[in-house]
Amino acid sequence: MTEESRERALLVGVDIGEEVDFERSMEELKSLAEACNMQVVGLVTQKLAMINKSLYVGTGKVAEIKQFIGECGADVVIFDNALSPSQIRNLQEELDMPILDRTSLILDIFAIRAQTREAKLQVETARLQYLLPRLVGMHEALSRQGGASGSMSNKGTGEKKLELDRRKIEHRISELRKELDEVQVDRQIQRKKRMNSRTPQVALVGYTNAGKSTVMNRMVEKYTGNEEKKVLEKDMLFATLETAVRTIETGDNKPFFLVDTVGFIHKLPHGLVKAFHSTLEEVKYADLLVQVVDFSDPQYRLQMDVTAETLKELGAGEIPMVVVYNKAETKMEDLPRVRGTQIYMSAVNDVGIAELAELIKSQIYATYQDAEFLIPYDKGAVVSYFMENATVITQEYLENGVRLVVNCHKGDADKYSEYLV
Repeated sequence: MTEESRERALLVGVDIGEEVDFERSMEELKSLAEACNMQVVGLVTQKLAMINKSLYVGTGKVAEIKQFIGECGADVVIFDNALSPSQIRNLQEELDMPILDRTSLILDIFAIRAQTREAKLQVETARLQYLLPRLVGMHEALSRQGGASGSMSNKGTGEKKLELDRRKIEHRISELRKELDEVQVDRQIQRKKRMNSRTPQVALVGYTNAGKSTVMNRMVEKYTGNEEKKVLEKDMLFATLETAVRTIETGDNKPFFLVDTVGFIHKLPHGLVKAFHSTLEEVKYADLLVQVVDFSDPQYRLQMDVTAETLKELGAGEIPMVVVYNKAETKMEDLPRVRGTQIYMSAVNDVGIAELAELIKSQIYATYQDAEFLIPYDKGAVVSYFMENATVITQEYLENGVRLVVNCHKGDADKYSEYLV
């Protein structure tokens, strides 16, 4: 897409003192607009004691925005917060310009990025749920076209159209939910198979563009060698929406499923969290969370707070966690560096991947124990089980059976306790 063909966006933000870092929020809005293939041509900000209920910004600021639109040739105006239906309507009337808020912008990005059937269904559901109350919010403006009585037959053309549109949207949402239910059944079956295998599940979580997909790809390269298993890796917000699951086998019979999840962001629309719940809930079933943090970002601690809040909302706030301070090459010379359950590394430079894998295994296999078994020759299936699901330390063929010394799950030691020496 050429520079000339991209939509030109004017960004507007209001600082009422509640934003921890207002400038940071506006920078993020600029990145979101660019992720939506827009060219940012201007920025207008205002400090207010409270939001203007009818126009979001002050009335004088509206005139300033209108003048700015003419000067910079903007095609769309984007506000760094969720706007009410009446605010959108009033601003469109005042500015004679398409109006987006932060929520609708993120929804547009998700619509561009969605590739799988499930992601497309989830995005369409979220967009329609966002649109519905805003459609209703236009009721008064449309009803001026005619008709004031309560009967449907006497309603004005605008009001009739509104009713029809509302019903179409509600019907479509209902259809989408049924389709999503079908997709979720498949996801639940796949999840159940993984859980029954007793292979631990590790979920990569964190702020969007922190490097989760890069960590996933370096793991895939190192431990599978299968380039086709790699996920999209790009330096942009919400580069991937699909949850990818890969089996990581480091060669010591201590495999784990590695799950790449949707990135989080400040003011992530609740409707998106709700629509993507089936995808995001993969996090809830993880044995371990690996939070990937962009250590090069001065606001990385705020991003960690956003991640903590989102995990809590998903019901995953109590799951054990390893913290990966990624992109640490900008601040540290001696990499990788492991401190307890934290690691400083550089995934893009392939520095720290082996150490991260060891750190992950030390956490998810902490309940494993060394055990010695004497297994009769007619119980070959038990021997095979331990060969596939445990780390065999020694193996010896004796007169009355196979002697195995293994590092295995406590549950397996209990299950085959009759063979314990």
